[in-house]
Amino acid sequence: MPRGLMSPIDQFSYGLLTPVLAYAMSSVGSLLGLLLTARARLIGGKEGRYWLVGAALAIGGTGIWTMHFIAMMGFAVDGTDIHYDLPLTAASALLAVVVVGMGLFLVFHGGERVSSLVGGGVLTGLGVAGMHYLGMAGMRMAGHVSYDPVVVGLSVVIAVAAATAALWFALRVRGALRTTGAALVMGVAVSGMHYTGMYAMAVQVHSDETPVGGAAAGDFLLPLVVGLSVVTVGLLLAVLLSPSEREVLAEMKFRERMLRSEGGAPEQDSFGTPRG
Repeated sequence: MPRGLMSPIDQFSYGLLTPVLAYAMSSVGSLLGLLLTARARLIGGKEGRYWLVGAALAIGGTGIWTMHFIAMMGFAVDGTDIHYDLPLTAASALLAVVVVGMGLFLVFHGGERVSSLVGGGVLTGLGVAGMHYLGMAGMRMAGHVSYDPVVVGLSVVIAVAAATAALWFALRVRGALRTTGAALVMGVAVSGMHYTGMYAMAVQVHSDETPVGGAAAGDFLLPLVVGLSVVTVGLLLAVLLSPSEREVLAEMKFRERMLRSEGGAPEQDSFGTPRG
């Protein structure tokens, strides 16, 4: 159906408020995820995997999914209310966390291999794109939704590129300034993927008074966003209250010296980190 016959769509019904907040949340979630992956690199072993799970929650839950639905709070279609299907929306959040976690574990266990990075980026990017369009499928409105396949394909390419860059940052970026810069870049990439995907959408509102099912955005999106924000704060506190990178490195070097003085070589875990 020609886009010219479609109902007007407003991506910024609250002005710059929602895109700015969405970008800020994406950058914060990405920054926290990079801090957690840096801790996973340092510690390694079973404890390191716990930090990777936290990183998946931070990047997938806060940096990607929460960003997506904060941006959706500013989405409006002329002539219809917009509600959301709770199971599909919750499933989109779970999908974002799971695919980011799978990508992180894949690249961490694959080490420096390019194949692991590319495979993890493709897997995570396709999952993030799936999260976006699953969330869109969860929208309920009195209208018919269609997508431009070319723009959808572009949004998937952006998602894969953004995911690959995020995983590369997780493996290599160190230092406060570089980590913050990487998080800001990740925020741009995630926001770009979201709005590209939204540009692909067109809606033709039904002429009859069709009742809209599902729940209004404020009824459950706001509690979900607040809940994930609380988790983000908890993970941030865990990073701040845990030993610093310098303290961890000092302890690892001390343990290595002790092992060498006893005549034993330190055993390495799957991350290549000496076990204590």
